Amino acid sequence: MALQPDDVLDACGLPCPLPLLKAKQALARLSGGQLLEIRATDAGSWRDFETFAENSIHELVAREERGEVYHYWLRKGAEPTT
Repeated sequence: MALQPDDVLDACGLPCPLPLLKAKQALARLSGGQLLEIRATDAGSWRDFETFAENSIHELVAREERGEVYHYWLRKGAEPTT
């Protein structure tokens, strides 16, 4: 995959819901439009990241399974202006 992330989060070995919680923390440090790559081994993360993206301003750009590691690419959505 040719996506170039702005940051990479290694959440391998962490049980549910930690990969998603760590990803939320990592997204908070990024600017709108930046790309975060997450690597996780928890099978439940496949569903968790899909649901998270559907219910947030962030976009799940891609996801794939490589052996026993799941890779996700989340693009941080722009924060609403007030």
